[in-house]
Amino acid sequence: MMTSTQHIIYLGLGTNLGNRQLNLRTAVTLFSPKVTVIDQSPIYQTPPWGYTEQADFLNQVIKAETKLRPTALLRYLKRIEKRVGRTATFRWGPREIDIDILFYADRVINTRKLTIPHPRLHQRAFMLVPLADLAPDLAHPLTGQTIQQHLAEVDCTEIENFNPD
Repeated sequence: MMTSTQHIIYLGLGTNLGNRQLNLRTAVTLFSPKVTVIDQSPIYQTPPWGYTEQADFLNQVIKAETKLRPTALLRYLKRIEKRVGRTATFRWGPREIDIDILFYADRVINTRKLTIPHPRLHQRAFMLVPLADLAPDLAHPLTGQTIQQHLAEVDCTEIENFNPD
């Protein structure tokens, strides 16, 4: 379902299976027409989080706008994940693509199916680093701290700019 106004959203993308760069590019291409990309962070290579016995991830954050309501946006993004080739594994396991809604305007949502802002965002350097490239002064609606302030509280030593050449 769509609303009549556009909402600014931030999406976190991650991939560690297959052609990781192509997975990210394909997902971003598939956002249209319901999600309009405004800006993209650089791509970062990051160690796995949670379950560590797997390949490194490529991560990126996208600033976009949408008229979709939050739950409709979640369904739309899940369909994109399937189109990119995501198959079910286990929590924090390897994946072709993962698309998380980090922020939806300044909304706070906590339902069984959807939590916005992303519940562990402020602990995850692999999302805070690219998010800070796009919105360092964005205030987290629950903590009141900016992305830059949260970034200062996490270990970023293993987050590397991805340069395939």
